[in-house]
Amino acid sequence: MLKRLKADESGMTLIEITIVIVILGLLASFIAPRVLSAPDKAKVAKAKQELAALENALQMYSIAVGDYPTTEQTLQALWKIPNPPPENWDGPYVTKPGFKDPWGRDYVYVSPGNHEGYDFDLSSLGKDGKEGGEGFDADLTNWVEETE
Repeated sequence: MLKRLKADESGMTLIEITIVIVILGLLASFIAPRVLSAPDKAKVAKAKQELAALENALQMYSIAVGDYPTTEQTLQALWKIPNPPPENWDGPYVTKPGFKDPWGRDYVYVSPGNHEGYDFDLSSLGKDGKEGGEGFDADLTNWVEETE
């Protein structure tokens, strides 16, 4: 009743299975961090692109109206005419009314800007939503910090 294996019908031994599992584990430990950080990298890239697009829209607004929207008017002035209506407003200057970063928080807009050489400040607080930070938590801005 018990069937004997012939010499050419060998199966995998426990040692062979263990070696395969260890190799797969090593491969996963190298690949997983790169795959898991891909969404965060994509969000940072998207935020940078959106900041550049908003900066261009603000430039177009300034050329048409003669000045940038005030902080109180917010970035909404790029989508719908602010109150009181500025002369020569010929917007909208953006294709959609959403002014949220990839993490779901509003972009920070301040006009006039607080940084020398910049007419306005436009930024995202990054993944953590707090000022400062490093890596994916770093702030994304339209200005460059001067270091001495």
